[in-house]
Amino acid sequence: MMSEQVSVLIRDELKLAQLEMTSKGKQMALGAGMFGGSGMAAVYGVGCLLACAIIAISGVVAAWLAAFIVGAALLAVAGGAALLGKGHMRKAVPPVPGQAVADVKADVEEIRERAHR
Repeated sequence: MMSEQVSVLIRDELKLAQLEMTSKGKQMALGAGMFGGSGMAAVYGVGCLLACAIIAISGVVAAWLAAFIVGAALLAVAGGAALLGKGHMRKAVPPVPGQAVADVKADVEEIRERAHR
């Protein structure tokens, strides 16, 4: 009787974890799509601003040198952002179904308490 209840409990907890991860996955996909769309618009905007900067600098130095200066600055910014991103990725915890994990821990504790009675 007790083993049957444990089996049902484990199956229910697995279903809960699956539902929780499915919901999180759908939200993640929607957010990623929105970021992708905004990123494309930002790329075109940044391209226009870069062209503006190159044209402005080319009034003082040769056009090729203006493009080189802007390109080098962009690469420096990209390198710094990559290093910062790498540091943040190391700190990230793996995605887990938090509620389901907490429920399973509580269930295991409850089963242990009942087994000792």
